[in-house]
Amino acid sequence: MPYIILSIFIAGLDLITKYQVQKTMDPFDSIPIIKNVFHITYVQNTGAAFSILSGRIFLFISASIIIISAITFILIKYPIKQKTLGIALAMVLGGAAGNFIDRMRYGYVIDFLDFRIWPVFNVADCAIVIGTIILGYFLLFRLDSEKLEFKNGRRLD
Repeated sequence: MPYIILSIFIAGLDLITKYQVQKTMDPFDSIPIIKNVFHITYVQNTGAAFSILSGRIFLFISASIIIISAITFILIKYPIKQKTLGIALAMVLGGAAGNFIDRMRYGYVIDFLDFRIWPVFNVADCAIVIGTIILGYFLLFRLDSEKLEFKNGRRLD
């Protein structure tokens, strides 16, 4: 359950920050925080990361439903002992939920973190990327040394 709470916190933080940007800025407005390094830039992204597959809203909504459902099922049905794995899954879940809510409400995702050398992104994107990196690290380097064990005593050997 603490991982579900972390997911809700991440999705909430994402939605609050997007709301603030949407409330105070018009699309394509940009506010320099550190000139030519970091700006708050309001972008309405109809695609995925880097705006790839722009306009394929049904694809992204379907993928989000599958990912959100699968991770929620795993976190509820098989409470995870390894904190690293639980946190990674919670981050991906929270980020996916935040972007899913945008897509359902607006048909696009609100992005605003602009480092000028990278496409504009948001809090949900950060959580998804960091969670996926942690998950990949766990699966590649720690899964062999730590057999996947759930709190109900089940193990994946």
